[in-house]
Amino acid sequence: MNVAEQILTSFVAAAGFAILFNVPARNLAYCGLAGMVGWMAYRSLIEMNVDPIPATLVGSFAVSVLSQTFARLFKTPVIVFLISGIVPLVPGGTAYDAMRNVVQNQYDIAVQLAFQAFMLSGSIAFGIMFSEVFDQLIRKLRTPATGDGKRRSG
Repeated sequence: MNVAEQILTSFVAAAGFAILFNVPARNLAYCGLAGMVGWMAYRSLIEMNVDPIPATLVGSFAVSVLSQTFARLFKTPVIVFLISGIVPLVPGGTAYDAMRNVVQNQYDIAVQLAFQAFMLSGSIAFGIMFSEVFDQLIRKLRTPATGDGKRRSG
């Protein structure tokens, strides 16, 4: 699959998933954009021969940062963009292959694939978590401190 097809497919997958979750129509394109950016970050690293686990971490970080940005811009909860945007990175095919190998009594292959799916899922979670921590750190640094050691709100 060439780059243009991957861009389009990741956009449609994320936007389609947003439709399933009844995301307002005005936000569908942004959900698709979040998924597309995450997938392209992932694919770019894969093309540079980076292992899929750190590539997934970077992709999910990108989706989460973009989702937080969209949430602030459109005054919408982050989860609206995050859940649908992360869909292209979910290792569903790997999990399916693991279960297929279990059914076929090929346990050695099944364990390897299940572990890989587990690690990819964990890297998605860590990418989201790192993005949240990064966002909180940036917010804390931007908030001016008062003379009494307390931070001003607002």
